[in-house]
Amino acid sequence: MPEAIGLDKVCSAIEETARLLDVPCSPDRISQDLKAFGDDLPDAHLVFSMAGGERHGGELDFDFSVPPRGANPYATALAEGLVTETDHPVGSLLSEVQDRFGIASYGVEYGVVGGFKKSYAFFPLDDLPPLAKFADVPSVPPALAEYVDMLTGLGLDDKVSIIGLNYAKRTLNVYFAAAALETEAKLSVLRAFGFPEPDAAVSEFVERSFSIYPTFNWDSTAAERICFSVKTQNPKELPAPSDPGIEKFASGVPQVYSGDREFVSAVALTPSGEAYYKLAAYFQKARESSKAAFAAKPH
Repeated sequence: MPEAIGLDKVCSAIEETARLLDVPCSPDRISQDLKAFGDDLPDAHLVFSMAGGERHGGELDFDFSVPPRGANPYATALAEGLVTETDHPVGSLLSEVQDRFGIASYGVEYGVVGGFKKSYAFFPLDDLPPLAKFADVPSVPPALAEYVDMLTGLGLDDKVSIIGLNYAKRTLNVYFAAAALETEAKLSVLRAFGFPEPDAAVSEFVERSFSIYPTFNWDSTAAERICFSVKTQNPKELPAPSDPGIEKFASGVPQVYSGDREFVSAVALTPSGEAYYKLAAYFQKARESSKAAFAAKPH
């Protein structure tokens, strides 16, 4: 693996990728915001991600890993003025999880347009929290508890690998490791949440998925959407309609490791049957100490 790169080169790559997608970019603001997370960024796992389609485009996200020592990412973002404090449960959940479970590493999702967006907690791969125990954390959306028995019955009780908290949208993603699940069990998750059956192309994508992550909020008993992710070196496997943005991103996004580009593609399904598509590309791979957990994130 090449030597870790400096913050200037990271910011230059962000600016280059934003230009590729015609996303407005303020390099000075981004540099200042990223400095808030300390000196670990050059050693971090660094990933670019985007969503296809007119409705979901217009943004470039930059994800990076954060060591588990010290403050969690949300606490750092608050202290540095990157996010506004809230009394909503989304603001307390990460600390409650930190107090109850082991954390292998954290992650941040930063929008070139939107700034600090999400915190992630990655659980140790050999010590994943049981779903029922996680659902009992006080600030978890109550809706999750309604699905514990169903998800347990489908074999997902001991597969909560990551959580993601979106502070602006006030949502929680719960990531389940699903590579070992049968296709029928994966499709049964959609049926159990009341989602329509996907078409053949999406069903084939679901069959190859290594992660399932429903999105919950605190105001509804339903899941907002369910995403399935696939690791690939061929982004054309994503069953998306032709999209110039996805194509430009896939062919032009920079990387600092040798070999073919590595991607994680995702299909997000909604209760109405709408699908939209996301593509993430690894820019820098973390050093081995923090690689395992973050590499499992579907982005």
